[in-house]
Amino acid sequence: MSYGLNNIIKKILPKRLFYRSLIIVATPIILLQIIITVVFFDSLWIKANKGMTRSLVGEILTMFDIYEKGTQDEQQKIINLYSKNFDFVISLQENELLPAKKAERWFSPVDRSLRRELKPVFDLYWFDTTSYKEIVDLRIKYKSGVLKIFFPRSKIAPSSARIFALWITLPGLLLIMIAIVFLKNQTRPIVNLAKAAESFGKGEFIKEFRPSGAKEIRQAAYEFDKMRKRITIQLHQRQEMLSGISHDLRTPLTRLKLQISLLKQQDLAKKMTSDVEEMERMLNEYLEFARYQKNEETEIANLNDVIKKIVEKYEGREINVNLEENLIINMRLNSFNRCLMNLIDNGLSYGKKIEIFAKKTMNNIIIFIDDNGPGIPEKEYQNVIKPFYRIDKSRGQNKSGVGLGLSIANDIIRSHGGYISLDKSPLNGLRVKISLPL
Repeated sequence: MSYGLNNIIKKILPKRLFYRSLIIVATPIILLQIIITVVFFDSLWIKANKGMTRSLVGEILTMFDIYEKGTQDEQQKIINLYSKNFDFVISLQENELLPAKKAERWFSPVDRSLRRELKPVFDLYWFDTTSYKEIVDLRIKYKSGVLKIFFPRSKIAPSSARIFALWITLPGLLLIMIAIVFLKNQTRPIVNLAKAAESFGKGEFIKEFRPSGAKEIRQAAYEFDKMRKRITIQLHQRQEMLSGISHDLRTPLTRLKLQISLLKQQDLAKKMTSDVEEMERMLNEYLEFARYQKNEETEIANLNDVIKKIVEKYEGREINVNLEENLIINMRLNSFNRCLMNLIDNGLSYGKKIEIFAKKTMNNIIIFIDDNGPGIPEKEYQNVIKPFYRIDKSRGQNKSGVGLGLSIANDIIRSHGGYISLDKSPLNGLRVKISLPL
């Protein structure tokens, strides 16, 4: 039961730190205001209302007794006195009945208190506290008619309630506004750190990152910045090492090609030339593997246009495209082009037909690339993404590559914060699924 309750609370609570912190600050203030309000109404306002209503009913009863026993002149005098001293407007309506429809409100403390005090004093009465804003209409059965009494509402409703509501609401709102300002300042460094980590995770170049906020947050930001710099240095070193090795190997290969051209045994020369050319292709792929990871600025691009332009380069090949409209995403355009071309080249190397489908979900853009080739065994799905890995059967019979095509594509997508997964294609070949975060 406790576990289920925790899940319900987690679903109800907001996900962002700012709003959770605001709830922690605002909840005690609101609860305190509710408690003070309840205590005020129970201890002060209701008791004051009850005392004022009892005093008013006593005044009306005194006036009613004098009016009932006095002569016509005395009745007029008492009406004038009450009008002058108590702001009452009194009139006798002969041969009139009390209204059949009750206008009193059962939920109103004012109406409830007035009804409670009138009931033991008068047998037949009727009152209305809603038709007039500042006046109460009271009618009491008198002989064959009705005695109508209008008196100010302030005689039974303490004015302190509005002032109290104002004073308890404004300070509460002011405190909450101040809390919002402080919480914004406290959570902003955390938000900036999260954004920087997200950008770095997507492989984006972070121009400037300044740690700020509380001591603990600044410490976390400094550690992240140092980690980011160390990772960046390692990536640069790897790129430079691969690039340097590949360039250095070109010189002996050039000498080998020159020496082979001088050989008189043409059969041997032809075989050696084939091996050297394969080594050159391998070096070119090594260079490409090192080159694509260089810092490239991200830009907003329409994925529909990007895919269509790439497909146009494969004129004459059977490539079907089915894309949703307005697939806008922030990407490194050159790297993504290289990734998509690698995957298309890979599919066309082993099949004759390619189908590309793209759609948008709530948080991602999904791209499917299907081919009708022989496919890859399911147990090899994770291995073929590794650098320099080649399988012996089926798709591994192409000798022109060194096993970097899928690896390069995977690294590019991961540098965008996405992932690549492999599956069986509806065309009975290989399906490559690319997921990119929006």
